Amino acid sequence: MTDDSKYRQLVADMIGGIGWRDLRKTDQRRAPERDVEITDIKTAVVEGNFPWVLMKVETDADVYGLGEAFPGPAGEYVEFLKPGLVGQNPFDIDRLVEHMTQLLSGLGGSTGYSQAAVSGIEIALWDIAGKLTGLPVYQLLGGKYRDEVQIYADCHAGENLAEATSVDPRDVYSPESYAQAAREVVNEGFDALKFDLDVKVEEADTATRRLSRPAIQHKVDIVRAVREEIGYEPTLGFDLHWNFSVETATKVAQEVEEYDLDWLEDPVPPESAETHHKVVKSTSTPILAGENLTRVEDFLPFFTQQALDIAAPDIQKCGGLLEFRKIAAVADAFDVPIAPHNISSPIGTMASVHVCATVPNAFALEWHAREVPWWDDIHTEDEDVIQDGVIQVPEKPGIGVTLDPDTVGEHLAPGEELFEL
Repeated sequence: MTDDSKYRQLVADMIGGIGWRDLRKTDQRRAPERDVEITDIKTAVVEGNFPWVLMKVETDADVYGLGEAFPGPAGEYVEFLKPGLVGQNPFDIDRLVEHMTQLLSGLGGSTGYSQAAVSGIEIALWDIAGKLTGLPVYQLLGGKYRDEVQIYADCHAGENLAEATSVDPRDVYSPESYAQAAREVVNEGFDALKFDLDVKVEEADTATRRLSRPAIQHKVDIVRAVREEIGYEPTLGFDLHWNFSVETATKVAQEVEEYDLDWLEDPVPPESAETHHKVVKSTSTPILAGENLTRVEDFLPFFTQQALDIAAPDIQKCGGLLEFRKIAAVADAFDVPIAPHNISSPIGTMASVHVCATVPNAFALEWHAREVPWWDDIHTEDEDVIQDGVIQVPEKPGIGVTLDPDTVGEHLAPGEELFEL
């Protein structure tokens, strides 16, 4: 444990003081080429359309790994976890994830946002393991079901989203604007797309989570316009961002049934499987949820109570690649497909591609950076990551993405410093 950490004593307490469940190991038998230690963990936040929390795990083998955590205060959690990780072998990924979760348990962190930091570190550990063995991450995870992963483009609420604060929102969030954006995305080569449907078009008591009849009709009009523009072949979802009551969510879901959506996302607040089940059983519109849940324990009641039709874990939040595979395995046991939530840079996105390729039930992965023109500039690959609406599963060792320090440096969040690349 490093002596210079402000969390040194607290980490010692979380280990247990007397070490009853100290999951650190420093003297395990190991082949020389895999006798490696973690020496440091660093973070840097990049200002994309979201704050991308990038991580670098350094080793004494002159090899480092890159990872990404969900936006938020992951850096502080990394500072807390670092004393328990320096000196550990980065190949012991499952043990180190359990070790990190044990360290966080006394802070209420076995679930919740702290798992984002665990996710980012864990992804970087896989990158290290791949680089040191010369294997792509998907191969280390057990091999792949597919050579490419379908990407669905998140289109927000049409092309004029930023203007809504200065003009009539009905002029911005118009069915025509949605339809135009849908056509553009399909013309760009995407066969799957999603829009925000929780736009506010009139004054309302939003605390009640209820919509008026005209507001519901406006949403139905949007769905109709998009379907009429692009037809029924592209995969199409709409997102309600957990904003509404069961009553309102049910009305919306039932009234868009005729447009054969592939999903309606997060119709009610995320905490209760029971309320989700009420919506699911009331409609033939598939209900997708899960981006606000973390470990498999969070997802389990949603599967056992048939509270979702499609699961959407966020791989940069749920606990990492191994945890995602656990969630996917349980989902598959309940015949539930998976379309992971993803608002990441190319680092988190490519890590997600690797793990999505290794499970049978992941049919699409979100991409949420269409409005970031330099998204592909922060890596050094010769081609854009997304080609014709899919991402090819990389064959390079590790995650297969190298950051361009100049581009990343240009877009750092205020006060951030980029680690050495």
